[in-house]
Amino acid sequence: MSEDKIILGIDPGTTVMGYGLIHIKQNKVSMINFGIIQLKKIDNHPDKLKRILDRLNGLIMEFKPDEMAIEAPFFGKNVQSMLKLGRAQGVAIAASLNHNVPYEEYSPRRIKQAITGRGGASKEQVAAMLQQIFQFEEMPKYLDATDGLAVALCHHYSKGKGENNKDKSSSWAGFLQTNPKRLKK
Repeated sequence: MSEDKIILGIDPGTTVMGYGLIHIKQNKVSMINFGIIQLKKIDNHPDKLKRILDRLNGLIMEFKPDEMAIEAPFFGKNVQSMLKLGRAQGVAIAASLNHNVPYEEYSPRRIKQAITGRGGASKEQVAAMLQQIFQFEEMPKYLDATDGLAVALCHHYSKGKGENNKDKSSSWAGFLQTNPKRLKK
């Protein structure tokens, strides 16, 4: 059976949020759209969250993605920034769930690895690789847009198996769950 689906990728942010949409049809990947949700001029955090929700609802209604992929929060030094970023990510996830669009999370390192082959790649290296893959002419002003595209493509390359859907058989807990008789008591 040939695949035909649209994936929405999100690079969460509280100043600039990136998004990218790709279409997979018969194992061919094409870019639909990518861009940013600009939040820099909005002063208070609740208004930023509302803007994220409104824009993502609009994108979901316009492009009707079948799945959403989002970059998982990473550990930073500033706790307040992490809390705000987590809220932005939560609003994005809520938007997808509200439209019955399943989502998956991917770590920044895993996204970079999927696109460039190097988990420590820079935003510029990821953007350059995506430019080669999708043949878009002009590099966007904000690389958050290409980061959103990278999340969507990582989801496709990972066959939908992100942080929420990892193969549990590769962990000890998963091994014991699948092989209960092997546990000596």
